[in-house]
Amino acid sequence: MANVERSAVYDVEASDPQHRLIDRSGMAEADVEQITELMTAFGQLRDAEQELSEASRRYMRLGATDMKALHYLIICRHREILGTPSGIAEHLSISPAATTKLLDRLERGGHITRAPHPRDRRAQTVSITPETYASAMETVGRQQAKRFHAAARLTRDERDVVIRFLRDTRNEIALGGEDWADAATKADGPSSVDD
Repeated sequence: MANVERSAVYDVEASDPQHRLIDRSGMAEADVEQITELMTAFGQLRDAEQELSEASRRYMRLGATDMKALHYLIICRHREILGTPSGIAEHLSISPAATTKLLDRLERGGHITRAPHPRDRRAQTVSITPETYASAMETVGRQQAKRFHAAARLTRDERDVVIRFLRDTRNEIALGGEDWADAATKADGPSSVDD
């Protein structure tokens, strides 16, 4: 029994042979093939990002939401901004209760510390521990930073084209009131954190 090769997932002819989704009439075959190659490269980038993300979570022994919270705290540290539970909740779009659960888990794991806020006695600050900071920066951070090299190899004009393409792609696929997506969101309920 034959399997579908990974690259076929991004092939417009394989995904839409009847032209129901994309009208390709009037397009040169070479253009369709080049767009397929571009979509394949885009998909391979997403695959590599997902693989890196999963390896990062396994290495740090944390869930995706935990990693996002720690990245937020790293940015706070670099910008000399006080991290707060409300800032984390807003950044992650989670409830205060879910934020408390997240912070309790990260504190138990030795990844964060909490302290009284220096200007608001009713509030707390949250900081990433030096050990978790060093570990994240020297592993995950160093690997993620390699994207810069790929961008630096492009000319300014090439970067402008890539930026325009990525933003245009985002705008094309962004959800904007689609009934099927709204119904799925309502069925799932409010977002939560990783257990």
